[in-house]
Amino acid sequence: MEKKLLEKFGEVYGAGGEIREYFAPGRVNLIGEHTDYNGGHVFPCALTLGTYGLARRREDRKLRFYSVNFSRLGVIETSLDDLVPSDGAGWTNYPKGVMWAFEKRGYTFENGVDFLIYGNIPNGSGLSSSASLEVLTGLMLKDMYGIEELTMQDLALIGQYSENNFNGMNCGIMDQFASAMGKKDCAIFLDTSTLEYEYAPVKLKDARIVITNSKVKHSLVGSAYNDRRNECETALKELQKVTDIKALGELTEEEFEAHKDAISSEICRKRAKHAVYENQRTIRAVKALKEDNVEEFGRLMNASHVSLRDDYEVSCEEIDILVDLAWKIPGVIGSRITGGGFGGCTVSIVKNEAVDTFIETIGRKYKEAVGHEAEFYVVDIGDGAHKIG
Repeated sequence: MEKKLLEKFGEVYGAGGEIREYFAPGRVNLIGEHTDYNGGHVFPCALTLGTYGLARRREDRKLRFYSVNFSRLGVIETSLDDLVPSDGAGWTNYPKGVMWAFEKRGYTFENGVDFLIYGNIPNGSGLSSSASLEVLTGLMLKDMYGIEELTMQDLALIGQYSENNFNGMNCGIMDQFASAMGKKDCAIFLDTSTLEYEYAPVKLKDARIVITNSKVKHSLVGSAYNDRRNECETALKELQKVTDIKALGELTEEEFEAHKDAISSEICRKRAKHAVYENQRTIRAVKALKEDNVEEFGRLMNASHVSLRDDYEVSCEEIDILVDLAWKIPGVIGSRITGGGFGGCTVSIVKNEAVDTFIETIGRKYKEAVGHEAEFYVVDIGDGAHKIG
C-alpha cells in the first residue's frame, strides 16, 4: 500500500525531498448515538479502515492537494493565505479547516505542503471519513512543523472545532476522538461532558463485528442533524427551568420522566428522551461487556436502534430493512444503525458461524427490497492515528 502511494506521490508532485506518511482510522460506534453533543457517553472503536496521507513541505506558501479517490479532480491548488471554505474546494475544505483551526490557536505556517491522500472508508457511509481526514491533517501538521506540545486529544478537539466552525457541521467530539485515540481490540468508553475515558477490551470470543453499508449516502451538513441538535438544546433549556442540569446526559431515566412535562414540544420531548435513555443504555452496555454478557450488550444495541428510529427519527427505510433482516437471522446478537443517520451503515455483532449466512441472506433480500446492493465489511478494531515508518 505505502509503496504504491509513494509512487503515486512522485507521479503527481515529482520525486525528491522528505515525504512523510501517516494514517488515521475511521470509526464505528457500537452504542451511544447522538449522545456526544448532549453531554452523554459514547462507545466507539477505531477501525483498520481509514485515510492514508503522504506529505512534503514546500519552500513557498502553496498548498497542493490530491486524492487518489477523486483522481478525476486532479491537483487542487490553494495557499496558506486562502484558508476560507468554499463549495468549489470540495473535500479539501476538511484539511484547510484544520489548518485554519491551528492558526486560530496561534500557530503560524510559513511553508505550504504537497499532500496526497487515499481513503478506504466508503465515502458517505457514516464511518467518519471526514473526522479521519481532519485527524490525519492535524497529525501531519503536528509532525511536519514540530508542534510537540499538542497531544492526540488536542488534535481531536482541533478537528471538531474545524468541522463545527469552518465546515458548518455541528458535530460532537466522538468521531475525531475515536480516530485520534483508538486502541487495537478496544472500544473507548468516553464521557463527552468531561472527556474522561477508559479503554474497554472488546472480547467477542466467537463473534465478529459486521458493518453493512446501505449505499444510501447522506450529507449531514445543513441537514436534519443540526435540527436534532437544536431540538435537544430547546428541550434542555426548558428542563433547566425545573431541574439544575448542564446537559441532558446528566439525567437518569427516572429524573427525565419526572420532569419531561416541562418540555412543551412533543418532538423536542422525544429527542430528549432518546438522549437520556441512550446514555443510560450505553453505561449499561459497557458494564455488560465487562461482565462478558455479550447477549445483554446485543439487546441494548437493538433497543438503541428502536429509539433512534422512533424517538430521534434519524433512520430511514433502507436502514430499517437492514436491521429488521438482521434481527431475524439466528446468531445475530445485536444490530443497529450507526453514525449520524439518514443512510449510511448498520453495525451488527454476529456469531462466527452465522457471518456467511448473514451476508448472503441480507445481501439477497436487501437487493430484492430496495433494488441495489449493500456492502459488507467484517471489521477489526485498530489503533488510532499514527505516523507510518
